[in-house]
Amino acid sequence: MLKLLLFIGFISTVYYVFFAKKKSITSRKNNDSMEEAMIPCAMCGTYFQAKEAIMSSGKYYCSPECLKKKQG
Repeated sequence: MLKLLLFIGFISTVYYVFFAKKKSITSRKNNDSMEEAMIPCAMCGTYFQAKEAIMSSGKYYCSPECLKKKQG
């Protein structure tokens, strides 16, 4: 009985080390890179997160106010 439990524990450890950890590491890297990407505003130069950007004419702006200054 003890040999069976040790065998199951060994198989579980091997699975966790080689398969389960790799999935969590790769998904975390993808999320972190999108959240931390900082870009400068084309108008004022302030750095802000890329996911909050307003894009117009191929340039990124930090707020609607900077976009209006560029147009006006």
